Amino acid sequence: MTHLLHLDTSARRRSFSRELGAEYASRWRAAHPSGVYTYRDLAADPVPVITEGWTELCDELLRAGITDPARYAEAVRTDAQKTAWEVCRPLLDELLAADTVLITTPMYNFTIPAALKLWIDQVTFPRMSLTGKRFVIASARGGSYRPGTPRASVEHQETYLRAFLSGHYGVTDPVFITTELTNTQVDHTLTHLAQAHAASHREALTAVGREYTEVAK
Repeated sequence: MTHLLHLDTSARRRSFSRELGAEYASRWRAAHPSGVYTYRDLAADPVPVITEGWTELCDELLRAGITDPARYAEAVRTDAQKTAWEVCRPLLDELLAADTVLITTPMYNFTIPAALKLWIDQVTFPRMSLTGKRFVIASARGGSYRPGTPRASVEHQETYLRAFLSGHYGVTDPVFITTELTNTQVDHTLTHLAQAHAASHREALTAVGREYTEVAK
């Protein structure tokens, strides 16, 4: 049975990244009425920071040579490790059960929100592979960070996620759909770029439809 895991991470209840994610999820649910849809708002209900018990659990997995997530519980030894495992196990179960993972994320201070990084830390273990899962990232940025723009060198949102998904999980084809220049809505010094933002937003919504159509075929 097909399964979508949908993660929202924006601190804003009304945000461009949430809007893109909601559009994708709506299309997915309409096309898969019997599919499983799991939703987490990581900003409203953030997961805890990792603890020393989590680091010890990673060490035990390395010592035992365990790479299959189904066997992770075998490495749990101490009370601290048990406590850490109780936190990450349900999050990890959701991730492993999904065949598509939809992450919505704004750019905060050139990178991803802390809420998203907390989740990544809790569900990531040594030599863990998620090859075969589909990742769709719907993102928003206050400015423009595309290649060739003045701020391209400080873009650590998409570049981080792309490098992490590929370098650790083995996911080489994540899909990024991005609305840029969202600060034109509030910053009077950027009003001359309002049309560029509107065009970027339209392109992102179109990309959601196009991406989902391709996946649903």
